[in-house]
Amino acid sequence: MRQLRKLGHLTGYRLLARDGEIGRLRQIYFDDEQWVVRYFVVHTGSWLLGQDVLIVPSVVSAIDEDNAHLEVDLLREQIKNCPPVNTAVPVSRHYETEYYRYYGWQPYWGADPVFGPTPILPLPLDASAPDQPEQPKQPENPHLRSSDEVAHYHIHAQNGDIGHVKDFILEDQDWTVRYLEINTRNWLPGKDVLIAPAWIAAINWESRAVSVELTREAIQSAPAYDDTMLISRDYQIALYQHYGKTFDQE
Repeated sequence: MRQLRKLGHLTGYRLLARDGEIGRLRQIYFDDEQWVVRYFVVHTGSWLLGQDVLIVPSVVSAIDEDNAHLEVDLLREQIKNCPPVNTAVPVSRHYETEYYRYYGWQPYWGADPVFGPTPILPLPLDASAPDQPEQPKQPENPHLRSSDEVAHYHIHAQNGDIGHVKDFILEDQDWTVRYLEINTRNWLPGKDVLIAPAWIAAINWESRAVSVELTREAIQSAPAYDDTMLISRDYQIALYQHYGKTFDQE
Protein backbone atom coordinates (compact mmCIF):
# COMPACT_ATOMS: atom_id res chain seq x y z
CA MET A 1 0.00 0.00 0.00
CA ARG A 2 1.38 3.38 -1.00
CA GLN A 3 2.20 5.85 1.74
CA LEU A 4 3.32 9.45 1.94
CA ARG A 5 6.61 9.80 3.79
CA LYS A 6 8.53 12.84 4.91
CA LEU A 7 12.10 12.82 3.63
CA GLY A 8 13.31 14.10 6.98
CA HIS A 9 11.89 10.99 8.63
CA LEU A 10 13.61 8.70 6.10
CA THR A 11 16.95 10.47 6.34
CA GLY A 12 19.33 8.29 8.34
CA TYR A 13 17.57 5.04 7.40
CA ARG A 14 20.05 2.22 6.70
CA LEU A 15 20.10 0.76 3.21
CA LEU A 16 20.61 -3.00 3.09
CA ALA A 17 21.83 -4.78 -0.03
CA ARG A 18 21.07 -8.48 -0.51
CA ASP A 19 24.32 -9.35 1.29
CA GLY A 20 24.78 -6.61 3.84
CA GLU A 21 24.53 -2.95 4.78
CA ILE A 22 25.43 -0.22 2.29
CA GLY A 23 25.13 2.89 4.42
CA ARG A 24 22.58 5.50 5.49
CA LEU A 25 20.28 7.72 3.46
CA ARG A 26 21.68 11.24 3.38
CA GLN A 27 19.56 13.13 0.82
CA ILE A 28 17.91 12.75 -2.60
CA TYR A 29 18.31 14.08 -6.09
CA PHE A 30 14.95 14.80 -7.70
CA ASP A 31 13.75 15.95 -11.11
CA ASP A 32 11.91 19.27 -10.90
CA GLU A 33 10.11 18.69 -14.23
CA GLN A 34 8.64 15.26 -13.48
CA TRP A 35 8.86 15.74 -9.69
CA VAL A 36 10.21 12.27 -9.09
CA VAL A 37 13.17 11.05 -7.06
CA ARG A 38 16.02 10.04 -9.37
CA TYR A 39 18.58 8.96 -6.78
CA PHE A 40 19.00 8.26 -3.11
CA VAL A 41 22.35 9.59 -1.89
CA VAL A 42 23.76 7.05 0.54
CA HIS A 43 26.69 7.76 2.86
CA THR A 44 28.64 4.51 3.14
CA GLY A 45 30.56 5.28 6.31
CA SER A 46 33.58 3.06 6.97
CA TRP A 47 32.60 0.48 4.34
CA LEU A 48 33.80 2.60 1.39
CA LEU A 49 35.87 5.09 3.36
CA GLY A 50 32.90 7.37 3.78
CA GLN A 51 32.22 7.92 0.09
CA ASP A 52 28.68 8.62 -1.14
CA VAL A 53 26.95 6.33 -3.63
CA LEU A 54 23.79 6.80 -5.68
CA ILE A 55 20.95 4.27 -5.52
CA VAL A 56 17.98 4.49 -7.90
CA PRO A 57 14.57 4.11 -6.19
CA SER A 58 13.49 1.30 -8.51
CA VAL A 59 15.85 -1.14 -6.74
CA VAL A 60 14.31 -0.48 -3.31
CA SER A 61 12.32 -3.64 -2.65
CA ALA A 62 10.97 -3.02 0.87
CA ILE A 63 10.74 -0.46 3.66
CA ASP A 64 11.10 -1.61 7.27
CA GLU A 65 9.84 1.15 9.54
CA ASP A 66 10.35 -0.83 12.75
CA ASN A 67 14.07 -1.23 12.05
CA ALA A 68 14.47 1.99 10.01
CA HIS A 69 15.94 0.51 6.87
CA LEU A 70 15.34 0.17 3.13
CA GLU A 71 16.04 -3.13 1.38
CA VAL A 72 17.90 -2.83 -1.93
CA ASP A 73 17.92 -5.48 -4.66
CA LEU A 74 21.65 -5.19 -5.39
CA LEU A 75 24.85 -6.78 -4.10
CA ARG A 76 27.46 -4.81 -2.19
CA GLU A 77 30.11 -5.70 -4.77
CA GLN A 78 28.01 -4.16 -7.52
CA ILE A 79 27.66 -0.95 -5.56
CA LYS A 80 31.35 -0.94 -4.61
CA ASN A 81 32.44 -1.02 -8.26
CA CYS A 82 29.96 1.61 -9.42
CA PRO A 83 31.48 4.80 -10.89
CA PRO A 84 32.32 7.10 -7.95
CA VAL A 85 30.28 10.27 -7.56
CA ASN A 86 31.22 13.63 -6.09
CA THR A 87 28.06 14.96 -4.45
CA ALA A 88 29.77 18.26 -3.64
CA VAL A 89 29.19 19.32 -7.26
CA PRO A 90 26.18 18.91 -9.59
CA VAL A 91 25.79 15.45 -11.08
CA SER A 92 26.57 15.69 -14.79
CA ARG A 93 24.67 13.90 -17.53
CA HIS A 94 27.97 12.30 -18.54
CA TYR A 95 28.23 10.73 -15.09
CA GLU A 96 24.62 9.56 -15.25
CA THR A 97 25.29 7.93 -18.63
CA GLU A 98 28.26 6.04 -17.19
CA TYR A 99 26.22 5.07 -14.14
CA TYR A 100 23.40 3.54 -16.17
CA ARG A 101 25.84 1.90 -18.58
CA TYR A 102 27.61 0.26 -15.65
CA TYR A 103 24.42 -1.24 -14.26
CA GLY A 104 23.06 -2.15 -17.70
CA TRP A 105 19.88 -0.15 -17.23
CA GLN A 106 17.86 2.00 -19.59
CA PRO A 107 18.45 5.64 -18.53
CA TYR A 108 15.40 7.42 -17.16
CA TRP A 109 15.61 10.09 -19.86
CA GLY A 110 14.95 7.32 -22.39
CA ALA A 111 12.42 5.44 -20.24
CA ASP A 112 9.15 5.97 -18.44
CA PRO A 113 9.14 9.57 -17.15
CA VAL A 114 7.89 8.52 -13.71
CA PHE A 115 9.02 4.99 -12.98
CA GLY A 116 12.47 5.52 -14.46
CA PRO A 117 15.01 2.81 -15.27
CA THR A 118 14.25 -0.80 -15.97
CA PRO A 119 17.10 -3.34 -15.69
CA ILE A 120 17.79 -4.77 -19.15
CA LEU A 121 21.18 -6.47 -18.81
CA PRO A 122 22.79 -8.58 -16.06
CA LEU A 123 25.75 -6.97 -14.31
CA PRO A 124 28.85 -9.16 -13.76
CA LEU A 125 30.21 -8.90 -10.24
CA ASP A 126 33.76 -8.24 -11.51
CA ALA A 127 32.64 -5.25 -13.59
CA SER A 128 35.07 -2.37 -13.18
CA ALA A 129 34.07 1.26 -12.96
CA PRO A 130 35.06 3.52 -15.87
CA ASP A 131 37.29 6.48 -15.24
CA GLN A 132 35.37 9.42 -13.81
CA PRO A 133 35.83 12.58 -15.90
CA GLU A 134 36.23 16.00 -14.34
CA GLN A 135 32.88 17.37 -13.22
CA PRO A 136 31.62 20.51 -14.98
CA LYS A 137 31.44 23.78 -13.08
CA GLN A 138 27.85 24.36 -14.17
CA PRO A 139 25.14 21.66 -14.02
CA GLU A 140 24.56 19.92 -17.33
CA ASN A 141 21.14 18.82 -16.09
CA PRO A 142 19.60 21.87 -14.40
CA HIS A 143 16.43 19.93 -13.52
CA LEU A 144 18.26 17.45 -11.27
CA ARG A 145 18.02 19.04 -7.83
CA SER A 146 19.61 18.27 -4.49
CA SER A 147 17.13 18.11 -1.60
CA ASP A 148 19.76 19.53 0.76
CA GLU A 149 20.11 22.61 -1.41
CA VAL A 150 16.46 23.25 -2.26
CA ALA A 151 15.48 22.78 1.39
CA HIS A 152 16.81 26.28 2.02
CA TYR A 153 15.23 28.05 -0.96
CA HIS A 154 12.87 30.97 -0.32
CA ILE A 155 9.24 30.88 -1.41
CA HIS A 156 8.13 33.63 -3.81
CA ALA A 157 4.33 33.94 -3.86
CA GLN A 158 2.51 35.98 -6.49
CA ASN A 159 2.50 39.05 -4.26
CA GLY A 160 5.62 38.69 -2.14
CA ASP A 161 7.91 36.34 -0.26
CA ILE A 162 6.68 33.95 2.41
CA GLY A 163 8.85 31.40 4.18
CA HIS A 164 11.22 28.78 2.80
CA VAL A 165 11.27 25.12 1.79
CA LYS A 166 11.71 22.91 4.84
CA ASP A 167 11.26 19.34 3.62
CA PHE A 168 9.76 17.03 0.98
CA ILE A 169 6.83 14.61 1.12
CA LEU A 170 7.45 11.52 -1.01
CA GLU A 171 5.12 8.77 -2.16
CA ASP A 172 6.88 5.48 -1.52
CA GLN A 173 5.41 3.49 -4.42
CA ASP A 174 6.71 5.46 -7.40
CA TRP A 175 8.86 7.87 -5.34
CA THR A 176 7.25 11.01 -6.66
CA VAL A 177 7.56 14.28 -4.76
CA ARG A 178 3.96 14.88 -3.74
CA TYR A 179 4.43 18.02 -1.61
CA LEU A 180 6.96 20.54 -0.44
CA GLU A 181 6.76 21.39 3.24
CA ILE A 182 6.95 25.16 3.66
CA ASN A 183 8.11 26.82 6.86
CA THR A 184 6.30 30.16 7.26
CA ARG A 185 7.44 30.93 10.81
CA ASN A 186 8.72 34.38 9.82
CA TRP A 187 5.12 35.22 8.91
CA LEU A 188 3.03 32.72 10.85
CA PRO A 189 4.70 31.63 14.09
CA GLY A 190 4.59 27.87 14.52
CA LYS A 191 2.87 27.03 11.24
CA ASP A 192 4.08 24.78 8.42
CA VAL A 193 2.03 24.20 5.26
CA LEU A 194 2.19 21.98 2.18
CA ILE A 195 2.39 23.01 -1.47
CA ALA A 196 2.02 20.58 -4.38
CA PRO A 197 4.54 20.70 -7.26
CA ALA A 198 1.71 21.48 -9.70
CA TRP A 199 1.40 24.91 -8.06
CA ILE A 200 5.09 25.74 -8.57
CA ALA A 201 5.94 28.01 -11.49
CA ALA A 202 9.74 27.79 -11.38
CA ILE A 203 12.82 27.01 -9.32
CA ASN A 204 15.70 29.43 -9.75
CA TRP A 205 19.28 28.39 -9.06
CA GLU A 206 20.70 31.92 -9.03
CA SER A 207 18.18 33.49 -6.64
CA ARG A 208 17.77 30.26 -4.62
CA ALA A 209 14.00 30.63 -4.75
CA VAL A 210 10.84 28.67 -5.54
CA SER A 211 8.15 30.72 -7.29
CA VAL A 212 4.59 29.54 -6.68
CA GLU A 213 1.32 30.35 -8.42
CA LEU A 214 -0.36 31.18 -5.11
CA THR A 215 -0.83 34.34 -3.10
CA ARG A 216 0.69 34.94 0.31
CA GLU A 217 -2.81 35.15 1.76
CA ALA A 218 -3.72 31.71 0.40
CA ILE A 219 -0.56 30.19 1.87
CA GLN A 220 -1.06 32.00 5.19
CA SER A 221 -4.56 30.59 5.60
CA ALA A 222 -3.80 27.05 4.35
CA PRO A 223 -4.47 24.04 6.63
CA ALA A 224 -1.52 23.58 8.96
CA TYR A 225 0.73 20.55 8.44
CA ASP A 226 1.61 18.44 11.48
CA ASP A 227 4.51 16.11 10.73
CA THR A 228 3.62 13.85 13.65
CA MET A 229 0.44 12.79 11.84
CA LEU A 230 -0.07 10.74 8.69
CA ILE A 231 -1.23 12.78 5.71
CA SER A 232 -4.76 11.52 5.22
CA ARG A 233 -6.87 11.66 2.08
CA ASP A 234 -9.31 13.99 3.87
CA TYR A 235 -6.48 16.39 4.71
CA GLN A 236 -5.32 16.40 1.10
CA ILE A 237 -8.84 17.05 -0.18
CA ALA A 238 -9.19 19.96 2.23
CA LEU A 239 -5.79 21.30 1.17
CA TYR A 240 -6.68 21.23 -2.53
CA GLN A 241 -10.08 22.75 -1.90
CA HIS A 242 -8.46 25.57 0.08
CA TYR A 243 -6.30 26.45 -2.92
CA GLY A 244 -9.22 26.11 -5.32
CA LYS A 245 -7.78 22.93 -6.88
CA THR A 246 -9.29 19.53 -7.63
CA PHE A 247 -7.81 16.56 -5.78
CA ASP A 248 -7.74 13.61 -8.18
CA GLN A 249 -5.24 11.25 -6.55
CA GLU A 250 -6.33 7.65 -6.01
